[in-house]
Amino acid sequence: MTKPARIFLAAGAITAFIAVALGAFGAHALSTRLAPDRLAVWHTAVEYHFWHALGLLAVGSAAMRLPDSRLLKSSGWAMLAGIVLFSGGLYAFALSGERWAAMGAPAGGIAFLAAWALFAAAILKN
Repeated sequence: MTKPARIFLAAGAITAFIAVALGAFGAHALSTRLAPDRLAVWHTAVEYHFWHALGLLAVGSAAMRLPDSRLLKSSGWAMLAGIVLFSGGLYAFALSGERWAAMGAPAGGIAFLAAWALFAAAILKN
């Protein structure tokens, strides 16, 4: 297996594990502690986190066939950055209630968009 494939498959598995754990934490530990609107924000963070963990698995799978694709590697790193910035910002906001905590979410959303565009470009180029 190529190094890029190993990196992104492992990152996908690890981030999926974390998404499931945070989803369960929200459903069980936070359901009675957070206001419904902040619990909905938590749910959105988990949903995007999980979908993009699956996206990392797709990048890792594609990297087995395209190990030298810079577009594909950039896609994976952008997807990982999006999880940290978008979902991480929403998690922080949901827990704290402080609007500043979600300031990374727009940049994370842009990273998600870039990741999918780069993924498509990598596939179409090769």
